[in-house]
Amino acid sequence: MIRDRSFYHALFRISLPAAFQALVSFLVVVADDIMVSRLADATHVQAAVSQVNGITAFYTTTLTGLVSGSSVLIAQYWGKKDLDAIQRIFAVVLRICLIVAIVFVLAARLAPNLILSMVIGKDEPAVLANALQYFTIVCFTWLPFAVTTALIGMLRAVEVVRIALIVSIVSLLMNVSLNWALIFGRIGFPALGVRGAAIATLITRIFEMVIVWVYAFHRQKVLQLTPRALLLSDRTLAKDYFRYGLPVGLTDMQWALIGMLKAAIIGHMGATFMAANNIASSMANLGTLFTFALAGGACVMVGKAVGAGDISLAKRYSNTIQLLFLGIGLIMSLIVFLLRTPFTRLYGSANDPEVFSLSTTLIAVLAVTLIGTSYHASCFVGINRGAGDTRFVAIVDSICGWLIVLPCTFLTAFVFKLSLPIVFLSTRIDQCFKWLIAFLRLRTNKWIQNVTRDEIST
Repeated sequence: MIRDRSFYHALFRISLPAAFQALVSFLVVVADDIMVSRLADATHVQAAVSQVNGITAFYTTTLTGLVSGSSVLIAQYWGKKDLDAIQRIFAVVLRICLIVAIVFVLAARLAPNLILSMVIGKDEPAVLANALQYFTIVCFTWLPFAVTTALIGMLRAVEVVRIALIVSIVSLLMNVSLNWALIFGRIGFPALGVRGAAIATLITRIFEMVIVWVYAFHRQKVLQLTPRALLLSDRTLAKDYFRYGLPVGLTDMQWALIGMLKAAIIGHMGATFMAANNIASSMANLGTLFTFALAGGACVMVGKAVGAGDISLAKRYSNTIQLLFLGIGLIMSLIVFLLRTPFTRLYGSANDPEVFSLSTTLIAVLAVTLIGTSYHASCFVGINRGAGDTRFVAIVDSICGWLIVLPCTFLTAFVFKLSLPIVFLSTRIDQCFKWLIAFLRLRTNKWIQNVTRDEIST
């Protein structure tokens, strides 16, 4: 264990604002779900929003992965204090994010029924009708989200973190207020129901983008950014991003795709399971939000050490981070288990005894798996990525997702027709053993790979 307080100060200075940002973002989603679940026909409405959010999660995770991939390079160049390289990497990533966003929005607008039919069974017409109203509006939030995520990701990699927290708090207040007004028809607004929730989210995302844009280009002083910097190009750094950073984006994208396919399986098992899974998934986000925020901080710390050429320090960071996250996993697992009943009662759909009973059972299953999740997240998302070991992480995630998780989920659901908690456990079965793979990888020296260049040709 590292005893130097400056290490913990730096780690938490980077991570805690991100953790609180994640908490606020979590509260935004939960507030949406709770308000929507108070509408008439709560189970079907909540199931609809849940399945659409599964599609949105595929998109947002893809974008977050593309941006996280850039942090692999940016953190190491930050260790070398090469600010010009950081700006050029950012320009590449922002263009990629915008292209991906446009493609996703066009697909959502041109074929909404086809996309929704993948995650909602034909025998659930009430769920499908509500989902269509929500989806055709909320898909437009993906464009401002792309810009906001790219900017915040770059700033976080150079240890500018407060803006993310500020934006999240403002977003929470705005989104909850607009939801209250537009869903239920308050202060003179019409009662738009599930469409109101989508409109509130769209307005909030646009406002977020404006705040972050103004801050990044006019207020922060770490990087001298100008809109003209977005036009910068660098073939060498672009190649480096595609070699070291893109695997992170592709890993997260394929994992998000697996998540959407799991949602599709659940979507063909009835509205009760959809609603209960939504509640359990929200609880999962609560249980992991601090873990993944701290893992992001670990990525920056390890990346700086590797970029500066201090391999011994990177290894010491690694050992300390692993022990720290094991403790966090145990604590979060206990908290999630103890909160399973009061958290479920927040939802209107929990008035249905079947939804309530299934939700609390799923959360209990979830709590057990969180210990492994916390440990391997610290390794794969924090240590390995920061050290440039992105290909190994991509391979492990691909094998676990495509060859283990999806087949197990499909077999337990449709072939063996096991109980719903067993099906839910199958969706998280990799969390029970992936920690061992992470542990063994970090016992070798293969995970340390300096991805920076001493000279960059433009």
